[in-house]
Amino acid sequence: MVTTVRVIPRLDIKGPNLIKGIQYEGHRALGSAEYFAQCYEQAGADEIFYQDTVASLYERNFSIEALKKTADKLFIPLTVAGGIRTLEDIQQALRAGADKVAINTAVIKKPDFLRQAVEHFGSQCIVSVIETFHTQNQYQVWYHYGREISQYTAVEWAKQVEALGVGEIILSSINKDGTGEGFDLDIIQQVTQAVNIPVVACGGAQSAADLIKPIQISGAHAVCAASIFHYFYAQPIHQHTLQFKPSALRMGAA
Repeated sequence: MVTTVRVIPRLDIKGPNLIKGIQYEGHRALGSAEYFAQCYEQAGADEIFYQDTVASLYERNFSIEALKKTADKLFIPLTVAGGIRTLEDIQQALRAGADKVAINTAVIKKPDFLRQAVEHFGSQCIVSVIETFHTQNQYQVWYHYGREISQYTAVEWAKQVEALGVGEIILSSINKDGTGEGFDLDIIQQVTQAVNIPVVACGGAQSAADLIKPIQISGAHAVCAASIFHYFYAQPIHQHTLQFKPSALRMGAA
């Protein structure tokens, strides 16, 4: 039996740079986001997840210019997150080349905004990002790119955003992010069993085998990863050039 994995490279953006850290901290600038995105598309990525990491924290919008530079080089779907607070923000993202918009902080503060977004743009366009941190035997939901804690647990919030109409959930484990320890299969399974919409697993992958486990074991519909591609399959030469091994993104499991 062969498992086909829907693979989504994740691009965390700060200012003009693609960055990557561990557990959302200690970020290292890696280079040009649009160039990485283009290489991942050429290697066979199914989609790109593009997130401005500080837009919500600083209560500003993502950079339209930076987003357009990335979107203009892509033919695969592009999901955009960071600083989305109004319906106009969503419209600007779509005009700049996004296919879907992912929201976290704004809907933690005002859940009804999610319902409004779905009613206006359709569930196929609106994604909920759930950033979860495991502590004291609970998976708590965080926001502001892992800087603030909410009152929700991951499962109850997943049920709520589904009820509000989103078409997909990106479930990101802060504990596992950038560690290479593998996905948190427990919370992935809890969420996939609690909702009926697709769940994208994110955080912790270090190998092709890691990418397959959330699909086979925990019921995820896709996997999203950063370090495994940025560090292990793309070797930066300087800020705007990299060498890429295209075999990294196409895989199956017998």
